[in-house]
This record gives sequence, structure tokens and C-alpha cells, in this order.
Amino acid sequence: MRIKERRRGRGWSVAGVLGLSLVLAAPAWSLPTEDSQGTPLPSLAPMLEKVTPAVVNVATLSRISVQDNPLLNDPFFRRFFGVPEQQQHQSQSLGSGVIVDAKHGYVLTNNHVVDKAQEIKVTLRDGRTLDATVVGTDAESDVAVIQIPAENLTALPIADSDKLRVGDFVVAIGNPFGLGQTVTSGIV
Repeated sequence: MRIKERRRGRGWSVAGVLGLSLVLAAPAWSLPTEDSQGTPLPSLAPMLEKVTPAVVNVATLSRISVQDNPLLNDPFFRRFFGVPEQQQHQSQSLGSGVIVDAKHGYVLTNNHVVDKAQEIKVTLRDGRTLDATVVGTDAESDVAVIQIPAENLTALPIADSDKLRVGDFVVAIGNPFGLGQTVTSGIV
């Protein structure tokens, strides 16, 4: 399976770009906090402080042609009823992404978020909003790679999902609404 490219000469393999289970290289648990008796409590906070700068909000703007009633396809009826020639509707989409290559500004996100977008804006945790361009997409796996200017970015390395074991802790971090990161944890 190959990601469709918008640039010639480079082939992004889905397996190569995204061992997409975001298995974090840092240990998931640390014990910096204590309960009222002084017993250490597990916390994800130290790991999250390291990785959340790589999690971004992706916002898009698309212009979609509005489908008319088939009866209005006749130019006579369009003029008679005063229907404009081409109506367009603006559509907005929000999603999350993760910076996977800080040097080149590559961000991994979902294809459905950037599909047919005329404008793509990426908001970083530090508040910067940057214009992005699509590098490649794969609709079947719903994956896209977009690129932002590579200035003072933090990347999250992609780990080897083959090393996951039943019982390992995993964390999903997102910023789908642009209000700040959301965090969910689970066990494989």
C-alpha cells in the first residue's frame, strides 16, 4: 500500500511512515506524586510534559459546490427562478496531528481531516498557527502527511508497534477542538 503523493519522486509507505500506534519511547509511568500517607501514586504527567508539544490541532477550510435540484439544470429555469450559476458552501474540519519529523516539519494526521481542503492551519501547543501543505495521503487507511515550516518544532518518534505486548500501557493524546490536549490511557 502506498500513500498517494502530491510531489514526484518520493514514495511514502504507510508502514514506514507510521507504526501508528503511538507507543511512546519514554516510560509511561513515573512516581512523582504521593497520597496523604506519603505513598507514591502513578502519574502520566512527566511523560505528557515531554510529548504534548508534538501534538497539534489541524483546522481546514474547504469550498464545496452545492448540489442543485436536477430540475434547475436547465438554463431557462435557472434564469426564470434567478438561481446563480454555481453555489459554493464553506466547510470546516478539525482534527489532531502529531509532528513526526521536526527537521522537515512533517505532521501525521487523518486523511478525512485534510481531504479536499483549500486551507490547512496547524496550531502548536505554544500557540503558533502555521499554514500547512499536503505531502501525501492514503484514503484507505485514513492517513495523511502534511508539512509545516520547520522552526523550533518538537517531534514524537514513531516506535515499533511489533514490540507491543498484551498488558502494555498506551496513551492517546489529541487536540481535536483546539482547546488543549486531551489524554486517554489504556492497556493493550
